Amino acid sequence: MNPTVILIEMLVFSALFTALVFAVARDKEAPGNIHNYPPDIQEAYFRTHPRVDTSYRSGKVILRKLIGILFFIIVLTVCAVIAGAETFLQGFLLAFGLMVWIGAYDTFFLDWVLFANMKCFRLPGTEHMDKAYRQKWFHLKGMLFPGLIFALIPAAVVGLIVMLIR
Repeated sequence: MNPTVILIEMLVFSALFTALVFAVARDKEAPGNIHNYPPDIQEAYFRTHPRVDTSYRSGKVILRKLIGILFFIIVLTVCAVIAGAETFLQGFLLAFGLMVWIGAYDTFFLDWVLFANMKCFRLPGTEHMDKAYRQKWFHLKGMLFPGLIFALIPAAVVGLIVMLIR
């Protein structure tokens, strides 16, 4: 596999993921990603807005996660093929590595820097909650678990697809 291609894929994957995060953040009145916000922000938001189920057993949360998995599988399969993966292990390791990369990028840049400081991520009624938006441990925990476990699913599927098409 070509390391230069993999580095370019990391940059492109980051750009796609960033665009997706900003697109989802645009809907302030019915945020479909509210389950990704810290609990104190959710509570403040639900004081002035209708409460929705934000648990991981919620149908909407499950659907969003399934769509995310499908999105990742498609992008990561294309990345594996372009990078030259030829075996299950190569496809799996490339996909898992890119998922770990995007998890780190999401946590350390998008969550800790942009989410914490940009007003476009603030939900109505929570604009004043600077400390709540800067909860680094909340985001780090989410990246480690269930994030790394979540990464195994698309990585395994990508490895399987690579094995079948090569």
